[in-house]
Amino acid sequence: MSKKQPRLQIVSRGPASGVQRQGRARQGEPEARKVSGRWLLSALALTISAAALCAWCTLCLLFWQGSWQLLYHPSAAVTRTPANVGLAFDSVAFEVSDAGLPQIKGWWIPAEAGAPYRRFTVVDLHGRQGNLSDTVDALAQLHAVGLNVLAFDYCGYGQSRFVRPSEAHWLEDAGSALQYLTATRHIDPSAIVLDGEGLGANLALEVAAAHSELAGVVLESPAQAPMNAIFLDPRAKLVPAHLLVRDRYDLDAAAAEVRVPVLWFAREGAAKQPEAYSRIEARKMLVWLGPQATSGKQFQDAMRRWLDQLPNS
Repeated sequence: MSKKQPRLQIVSRGPASGVQRQGRARQGEPEARKVSGRWLLSALALTISAAALCAWCTLCLLFWQGSWQLLYHPSAAVTRTPANVGLAFDSVAFEVSDAGLPQIKGWWIPAEAGAPYRRFTVVDLHGRQGNLSDTVDALAQLHAVGLNVLAFDYCGYGQSRFVRPSEAHWLEDAGSALQYLTATRHIDPSAIVLDGEGLGANLALEVAAAHSELAGVVLESPAQAPMNAIFLDPRAKLVPAHLLVRDRYDLDAAAAEVRVPVLWFAREGAAKQPEAYSRIEARKMLVWLGPQATSGKQFQDAMRRWLDQLPNS
């Protein structure tokens, strides 16, 4: 008998089976994800917002660092001294640092022997412009009244140590000047008079409000709204200027707190009476100065009348 041969089975290897194998081979691989347009727009908006915030923060930093130059205008070169108007004086330095270096430079102009008010010493607080060079003529007027005069440059002005000027630094410097007079020259606070001009008058009133032991304070045309120089600048509208700038020079607040006699000089043509003047409860005197040509004698005469009314003058 003949043996049966096994039949051969042909397995199809067509395209369909190849696709099945490929599908099975790729089952373990992650599927490719598409980035949605909404996500791209969100990322772009976030990037732009972050860049804008960084730019604004940089603007705030630059404003904080440079806004003082809108208010203060110091100069370094001292080109005149009391010697230019025939006054004898001594150069002084005080407020010594930890390294032993004096921070503040100034002048001591002693009253002449027999001067009528040589018991008093006036501390001159100049304005925001220039330095001591610009005060020589004003110092000569104070000396002509018969007073001892201490004049100095704030830090950042003239030959004093350079720092960025500010209300806080000015207050510190004025306090150092009082300390120098009382501790080094042994002058009684009741014989010290503050005299300020412009923004220096605002400072003088603040210092006087904090030191009721002083003899009195003289204000020469105080600045009514000094911070407008910063807060009304167009760049201040782009940043929170009132938070970045600490200076205020609040004349009204200081006037309400002062308890020492006040002599206030105002220029003719200004408001009838400064609002801050009405807030002063201490003994006060308001003098209107005429044209520059005649104001020198007016100033000296008014100073003498006022000094005559001070205790133990």
